[in-house]
Amino acid sequence: MDDLETRELRYFIAVAEELHFGRAAQRLGIAQPPLSRAISRMERRLGVALLDRNRRGVALTAAGAVFLRDAATALDAVAAAAQRARAAGARVELVTKAGASHELLRRVLDAYPADVDVMLCEVGEQAEYLRRGDADVALMHRPVDDLVGFDSEDLLTEGQVVIVPRDHPLASKGELTMDDIRDVPDLPMARWPQLDGTYPKGPGPEVRAQSQIAQLVALGQALLVIPASSRAWQWPEHVAVPVTDAPMITTVIAWPAGVRSPAVSALVRSAVGIAFE
Repeated sequence: MDDLETRELRYFIAVAEELHFGRAAQRLGIAQPPLSRAISRMERRLGVALLDRNRRGVALTAAGAVFLRDAATALDAVAAAAQRARAAGARVELVTKAGASHELLRRVLDAYPADVDVMLCEVGEQAEYLRRGDADVALMHRPVDDLVGFDSEDLLTEGQVVIVPRDHPLASKGELTMDDIRDVPDLPMARWPQLDGTYPKGPGPEVRAQSQIAQLVALGQALLVIPASSRAWQWPEHVAVPVTDAPMITTVIAWPAGVRSPAVSALVRSAVGIAFE
């Protein structure tokens, strides 16, 4: 017996559910005679009657009732397989702050076998990208980024450094504390937006873009405390000094809660595997 086609299964299911060839043909958008012929050919190929046709109408035979159940299951399986294939082959949109976790991101992209589009954003914008559906996953940082409504996996926990102008006295120190850098008269600490979008109080400039703060530090107008791995954008005019008592920062890979396609799952597994090598 030749393999049945999904088209034939759809034809049979329509007739079995409508128990009327005319209504089934209308539901399928085809003429009734081709539908009747298709069902008859399928019965001959199967070697069993699926429908009992009489003056009162159409009824399922015992074999037809069994076939209806299994045909519906088969069509659902085919549809699910197609959806999984489309999802697995889809490009993954990943958003991250410019310069953040650069080395980790590079290793993940080198190891992940599928296509990933990387979008760069400014501080605090990853959550907006995920909530709008403009990105599938994001590299974010706990506790500074807004992770409400997202699932996540930890990738890297690290200390922080202070970025200062190369010619400033602080640049010669081997390490510093938060007290050392909190009230430097000629070099105020840049102020990033908080989770609620407001800026903390202080004398330093309000910043949002990496390019903005990089210029301010180079000009001797501000200093900046960031995770050690975010130094990829550091300019020659900058020096990074470890801050021994700064809060630890954890880089996470995050995605909308309960939404995890096969492609996203594969990327998350790859990222976690790379992070813990």
